[in-house]
Amino acid sequence: MKGLFNIRKIYLIAIIGAVVLSSCVPQKKMLLLKEMQMATENTSIEYQNERTLDYKIQPGDNLFIRATSIIDEKNSVLLNGDARGGNYLTSDASIYLNSYTVNKDGFIDYPLTGLVEVKNLTVEEAKEKLQNVLSKYVKETSLMVKLSNFDLTIIGEVTRPGKFKIYQSEIGILEALALAGNVTNFAKTDNVKLVRRTDNGSEIITLNVGNADILSSPYYYLKPNDILYVEPMKAKQWGFTSFPYSTVLSIISLGITALAFYMNYYRP
Repeated sequence: MKGLFNIRKIYLIAIIGAVVLSSCVPQKKMLLLKEMQMATENTSIEYQNERTLDYKIQPGDNLFIRATSIIDEKNSVLLNGDARGGNYLTSDASIYLNSYTVNKDGFIDYPLTGLVEVKNLTVEEAKEKLQNVLSKYVKETSLMVKLSNFDLTIIGEVTRPGKFKIYQSEIGILEALALAGNVTNFAKTDNVKLVRRTDNGSEIITLNVGNADILSSPYYYLKPNDILYVEPMKAKQWGFTSFPYSTVLSIISLGITALAFYMNYYRP
């Protein structure tokens, strides 16, 4: 009986060890906005972020432009291409085909006006400039200008990595992570890399989304073509996420049962 007791003891230790290994990632490391700055119950803390929609249009961007002329319907057809079946956006392909691409020198080629430089202008500034130029040719026009290629790429330790189309003028980093299904159990929330395009290439910014101060960061609001890379913890190198615990425990259980049977019935 003493031998059987020892076997059960070994079995219990094995189970406890497996459970400990399977939960080797501390819960605190998986949380977002976990620092002490967070508000406690029935209180609130304000994190100021004086954001501005200051994205500057760059070569390769696509602008969706729709003009409406109150007094001249024919010019509306010319400007919007309605004679070719309309300018309504139903897919990524139609967005591209019905948009105006900014060329390498920073110009768009718009009907009636010809080349208009929009590089390093905000969308609102580009709209105002195009409106002023267009008013010389067509009276009483109203313009709608949108950036049609607001893409985000999110890779690394997120549930659904990939490239995402953003159909709004701004998006915060937490909203972006939500699009990708949130971070995984092995994400380093204090070491999220933001890769942002610049005039001279790209820059890499390290962000801590596990700290509530991210809400006040000038990088909280993302820009078109930003890339987020959520780095994995070192613990993942051990492969805990794919380790076959149930299979190992079944083998251990079967082995201990066979050993106990042998010791009870065949031990001399």
